[in-house]
Amino acid sequence: MKTPVDPELRREARELRLRYGCEHCAHFDAESRGCAEGYPNAMHRDVSIDSATCLEFCKSFELC
Repeated sequence: MKTPVDPELRREARELRLRYGCEHCAHFDAESRGCAEGYPNAMHRDVSIDSATCLEFCKSFELC
C-alpha cells in the first residue's frame, strides 16, 4: 500500500514515534536484511520520513 508523505504525516510520525520500515517488523531478518517471508523489501528498508515522498507499506508488516 502506498501512502503519500506530507508535512502532517512527518509531524505525526515524529510525535507518535510511528514505525513503518522493515527494520521494525517481526518478519525482518537482521542478518540477511531480508524478509523472513520472502517478500522483496528494498523499498521498505532504511526509509527516512524526512526525505520520503511516499511510504510503501507491506501487507505482512507486524510490529515487533
